[in-house]
Amino acid sequence: MVLKRKQKGISFGYCDTITGARVYPPKPASEMTDILPEQQPPERRSAPNTASDDVHVRLTCSPPLGQVTHIAKELANVKFAVLLETASPSLVSYDEPEVCLWHNHRGHSDWSQLLLKPTKAYDDVMLVSRSSGRSVARMWFEAELPGMSKSASIVSFTLKFRTGTKKDWQWVKESTGVQDGELHYQGQDYERKLSVGLDEFFAGLSSDVKVTPEKAETDDTILYSLKSPISPAKDPDSGYSHHQIGKATHMTRWFSLVRLWSPWLAPRQGKKQFSLDKDGVLVSFVRTDGRHVVCLGISGVQDVVTTFLSDDQGNLIIKGRNDRLETGTSRVLIAVANSFEAANAAVMYHARNVVAENGVAAVDNEIKSLLDDKVKPEWLEEWYDGFTYCTWNGLGQDLTAEKVYAALDDLKSANINITNLIIDDNWQSLSSGSSQFQRAWTDFEANKDGFPSGLKDLTTKIRKDHPNINHLAVWHAILGYWGGVSPDGELAKRYKTIQVEKEPGVAGGKFTVVAAEDAQRMYSDFYAFLASVGVDSAKTDAQFFLDLLQHAPDRRTLITEYQDAWTIAHLRHLGSRAISCMSQSPQMLFHSQLPTNKPKLLVRNSDDFFPDIDASHPWHIFCNAHNSLLTQHLNVLPDWDMFQTSHPWAGFHAAARCVSGGPIYFTDYPGKHDIKLIRQMTAQTVTGKTVILRPHTIGKSTDPYNAYDSQAILKIGTYVGAAKTGTSIMGLFNVTRQPLNEFVHLGSFAGTEEGEYVVGAFTTGDFSKPAKRGQAHAMTGIDLPVQGWEILTAYPLQGFKVASKPVSASILGLMGKMTGSAAVSGKDVYVETNGRLRFWVQLKALGVLGLYVSDLEARNWKQDFMVLMHGQPIPVETVSVSETCSKVLQIDVETAWHESGQKPGWSNEVSVEVFMS
Repeated sequence: MVLKRKQKGISFGYCDTITGARVYPPKPASEMTDILPEQQPPERRSAPNTASDDVHVRLTCSPPLGQVTHIAKELANVKFAVLLETASPSLVSYDEPEVCLWHNHRGHSDWSQLLLKPTKAYDDVMLVSRSSGRSVARMWFEAELPGMSKSASIVSFTLKFRTGTKKDWQWVKESTGVQDGELHYQGQDYERKLSVGLDEFFAGLSSDVKVTPEKAETDDTILYSLKSPISPAKDPDSGYSHHQIGKATHMTRWFSLVRLWSPWLAPRQGKKQFSLDKDGVLVSFVRTDGRHVVCLGISGVQDVVTTFLSDDQGNLIIKGRNDRLETGTSRVLIAVANSFEAANAAVMYHARNVVAENGVAAVDNEIKSLLDDKVKPEWLEEWYDGFTYCTWNGLGQDLTAEKVYAALDDLKSANINITNLIIDDNWQSLSSGSSQFQRAWTDFEANKDGFPSGLKDLTTKIRKDHPNINHLAVWHAILGYWGGVSPDGELAKRYKTIQVEKEPGVAGGKFTVVAAEDAQRMYSDFYAFLASVGVDSAKTDAQFFLDLLQHAPDRRTLITEYQDAWTIAHLRHLGSRAISCMSQSPQMLFHSQLPTNKPKLLVRNSDDFFPDIDASHPWHIFCNAHNSLLTQHLNVLPDWDMFQTSHPWAGFHAAARCVSGGPIYFTDYPGKHDIKLIRQMTAQTVTGKTVILRPHTIGKSTDPYNAYDSQAILKIGTYVGAAKTGTSIMGLFNVTRQPLNEFVHLGSFAGTEEGEYVVGAFTTGDFSKPAKRGQAHAMTGIDLPVQGWEILTAYPLQGFKVASKPVSASILGLMGKMTGSAAVSGKDVYVETNGRLRFWVQLKALGVLGLYVSDLEARNWKQDFMVLMHGQPIPVETVSVSETCSKVLQIDVETAWHESGQKPGWSNEVSVEVFMS
């Protein structure tokens, strides 16, 4: 079902209420170039019908069903662990239940069974979101598959069970709909020499594709550079060429980020052979021998766009578009490595070098001089980390100064002290027209109907009444407005204009824009004006309109010039405080977002947040998590779009934003806020600012190959702190239509290769028992209902001897926060010469600090601990033991700070010392 509902007055197609994806009206085939019509992503599977007994019995398996598990060649066997649970103990009380592994380890068609044995080895596994009542009976089972598969490198498996020896066997697939699991064994030829040819991985390469081996910047990685010619443009038309890379050899599963439409990327997954429904920017596949092959098309160099297609036979094809009048070159990078992440990093690192070698020296030099004189990356932390309100969904498109004042007063009355404000669409002075696409920009100043006193009066009043707001941003389109620049307005009198034409279809047709030779002057004047009236940041939208220009001469003249003009202007006048939106067109990804010659840019990471379309919310998170596999390597902080805190999916979105590693914007209706949820996402600084607790790495999907319709929990991994001593965070999201239960192994947390860890669950406050990778209990059982989510954090433990007794400890960060470990800006734990254990913690925000102490239950914490803040003792009533974990000492730093009367220091951070004797 497609719901034809405009979103706040702007309609780029509609949102499908089943898939949750935007649907764009397709064009006739005769008018197609490289702008492809929208096709729906796979629908999520409906929950299966279940038999009566199945309702009462549930199995969770490790390795998981429905997913691929890669088995390293050095492993002698594969251990299986299965948890059987039933809410009806009477089903198993009179007879012993049995669980059986059904597998084809001996050959593709040679299926056999392996009976699992009951065990107590996994009784220490932490189970999250499961009932602990007596009505639930649990039994663990285990078994081992020895050695490598005899005749195949892929083994499929499933489970069957029965609740007693006289009962019938039941297949898990029939009761849950979950498909077989797969074990992918690394082959004996896994470690071939790094000099093998591309024909090892693709069959059928076109003869006119030149292949050159390159040196990869990641270890144990093969890297190839491919070049192929593209026909010259014949103005006004671009030149196009297709060249075959060939069929992927020994493929099991593939992943791609495709051009959902001109402004956005979206993930696609499949099996056996490529079947891309749209132009791919990045394509990868995993082979039967466990190797990952990643292919990247480089765009934005010499007015060329390079993407991928596939044909009916599964051949991967290079598609090149050339806007120059001479023959162009498509550039493709292909990397092969042990992991997707290594191969992906290799192509992205090398692409950055290619783009840098083809940059414009004059522009690079100007950017460098601006960084030396006007912009320091460290100045941008409060811009990145400030809690931000956007007017778009909350106040709508009929925007006025009075509505902005009222919304800010409402936030203030709710004690929501935002740090940044984005004034979105419809503040500008525009010509008249029946829709956004007929209205055009006339002047720099705000429109007099909604903002009669102008921007200067607006910003002055906002800063006076709301001193907590650090930064004020305004929205505008890259070419001025959706309808460009009015030929009759003040701007057209000041700058040279030209008429250009956009691709037919959505927002197509002719409109007026500032000419390329005046773009830099216009942007400099505009942003200088904004700065003069108290606006210090900008959200620049509709950047894909540059990509939608129909004619090659316009694209080669305007695309790069406008990107550079905008970049130089926001660096010079706004201190690089800018948000790039609708800008995932390949030319912009590579030209503006990949180079590291400037501070990180905030960039929208996916299509919009649709508040009224229920199915859009899981798809939105799934898209962002997979798009970040690419954008993690750009010089950006991915913006997962605004959301509303008072909304049925608010917690789902909030958790995803917290693990995204990017900014957090909300767009609540006045008077409709979830204060508790906001407190879980943010914290107050000692100066009264509200900040987000942003992890240090970009959150991304931990498995590119799990499709949207697979019955698997979406896992988003991120990290805080230094390697080996930091905390690893994993967001877990059920994007399916049925409840899911899985085991999450400690080994799936990045950075936990060495040492001992405890895992904490945000929603329950539970902590696991200490564990190392490979131990039986080094996993967490997760049970997520439809629309459910969880955040797990793996904290590293340090071992000490205090009073001749061993103790393990860890600094947890702020408790009750989704990513509370990110509040820690400095830490140290060591035993002093007098034998006391000293914790030193520096916090960038206030809250309740948590410390894990392994023997806390055996201690009198009032006698054994002393807590100081900036060298002064804090009240004993601000220290307590956690109600959910008796090994966690809690220190209410926020209360202690306010009661102490201390003033912020130069760093605006809080220093806490804890001494344990």
